[in-house]
Amino acid sequence: MKRLGLLLLCLLQFSCSGQNPEKINGISFVGSRIKANQEHIDPVVKLNANYAAVMPFGFARNLNSPNIIFDTERQWYGETRKGAKQYIDQLRKNNIKIMLKPQIWIWRGEFTGDMMMQSEEDWKTLEETYSNFALTFAKLAQETKAEVYCIGTELEEFVKHRPLFWQELIEKIKQIYSGKLTYAANWDEYPRVPFWNQLDFIGVDAYFPLSIEKDPSMDDLRTGWQRWKSKLYDLSKQENKPILFTEFGYRSMDYTAKKPWLVDRNQMNVNLTAQAKATEAVFQEFWEEEWFAGGFIWKWFIQHGDSGGTEDNRFTPQNKPAEKVLQEYFKAYNGSNH
Repeated sequence: MKRLGLLLLCLLQFSCSGQNPEKINGISFVGSRIKANQEHIDPVVKLNANYAAVMPFGFARNLNSPNIIFDTERQWYGETRKGAKQYIDQLRKNNIKIMLKPQIWIWRGEFTGDMMMQSEEDWKTLEETYSNFALTFAKLAQETKAEVYCIGTELEEFVKHRPLFWQELIEKIKQIYSGKLTYAANWDEYPRVPFWNQLDFIGVDAYFPLSIEKDPSMDDLRTGWQRWKSKLYDLSKQENKPILFTEFGYRSMDYTAKKPWLVDRNQMNVNLTAQAKATEAVFQEFWEEEWFAGGFIWKWFIQHGDSGGTEDNRFTPQNKPAEKVLQEYFKAYNGSNH
């Protein structure tokens, strides 16, 4: 009887979907070695996603290297300009809107937020090479009419030490690209970003710690959100800009909400329900809020059938209960796209 009651509650909730505000219901569409074809996009359509973040990559040798290398033959196809354009074109055929989100990868996976140059000369070189990177993809964003362009991801030290560079870069991008702009700040960085007033969305990679429990309840998760949510709301009100979760997501493992940013290859036990609950808690807390624009789940691989699954403890929701959660909430807040 309890199960039936929950089912009826869910049906009631989603039958009212036409009354819900349309949100950015996005996936982070991971670059692959191969082109995207309709077979790769069908699962995205089935998920009821109305946005995809397409993510070409630039590379740095280490945290002190000023040279951003990008668009080379050694990269995977989906990480290049040509590949990003092909992905965008294929997604567009399915009425999926685009956030183009070029990102930096540092060798061995070191955290981009810690990039720090050792001399003024190196800072100048980094500014030049990053500008080339960002402006190249701003041109692609304009060419493909991408709805949103993300100017950078989790670059706290670079932003902190060179704020004038970033303010000038934004103005250069605006001369090239006419759509909406954001920056993807890490969850503990976003209050200190100095240029939100120049952008359209306050972008946050929302890996906030919510609960120290091994298998947190929905009450644990929603309670854990309250202190962070109030700060997000305050900044949104202060800047008069909506909050956009440029990334959000949880690993399908025990303690998933304790340190959600962890990407280490630990052997933590698979916990599919914890991932599903944590994902649902985000929707319950944020998707009704007027000051919240939506978000992009981290992350979605192009070859759906081979991704995720019940033995996987990584971030992707693919072929896990969290995928069903996304499908239902995306449908409820999807407007008339699909």
